[in-house]
Amino acid sequence: MKLSVNGAETHVATGGKEFDVRLPTVLFLHGSGLDHRSWALQTRWFAYNGFGVLAPDFPEHSLSKGQACKTIEESGQWLLDFLQVAGVRKAHVVGHSQGFLSALELLKLKPDLVTSLTGIGTAAAIPVNPMLVETAKESAMKAANMMLQWGFGSATHMGVSATPGMQPIAIGRQIMGNNPLAADLQSCADYLGGDDAVRQVKAPSAMILASQDKMTPLKAGLFVAKNLNAKLTVLEGFGHMLPIEAPKQVLAALREFILSVEEK
Repeated sequence: MKLSVNGAETHVATGGKEFDVRLPTVLFLHGSGLDHRSWALQTRWFAYNGFGVLAPDFPEHSLSKGQACKTIEESGQWLLDFLQVAGVRKAHVVGHSQGFLSALELLKLKPDLVTSLTGIGTAAAIPVNPMLVETAKESAMKAANMMLQWGFGSATHMGVSATPGMQPIAIGRQIMGNNPLAADLQSCADYLGGDDAVRQVKAPSAMILASQDKMTPLKAGLFVAKNLNAKLTVLEGFGHMLPIEAPKQVLAALREFILSVEEK
């Protein structure tokens, strides 16, 4: 589906079913340089099991137009504008990596909009090596190659794939190499408000983390989970790119958590 947000066309995946604002909404937020395809399995399950699904490409990413957000705070405001256009008053918010930081800023702006919060492969801060940012400014594809070497666990590097016949590293390279990766990385590097935002979270929370995450180390994610009193899932043997690398395991953890919140 297409929505106009702040005058720019935004592409939104809806899990293969028409979005129905009357259903409980699940909002999926992709990480740096990625897009709605990160959530292919998860969005489809929720869309076909009683939820309205929204997985937008952030501005200037893949099928969305406009200019990339320059700060995490700006992306939080963009999300608020996006949800207002979509007519959503409450949502389960799921963020991978940078998407979780954007979710924290959305929650600061309008806490009563968030039914639950889930962070995947993330932390309250995502430091970025300045050399990686400079590389991304020179060539998004070159920076993507570097990130993907760090971003996946050992099994994926040996050729294991959750989707037979498809290589997630190659798919990630194609997506990230054509998106505003430098802007995303710079916004993560500059973001200092995560710890304060975490302290303000009142919604039920979950954290889905990976034992081999080299980009947002497990220790940092565990610290956030403790401060949120979050439902914690640690996936052994996987890396940072959890929604793509371990889609079934991520879906199982999301499904259990979000359904438990809906039952209350």
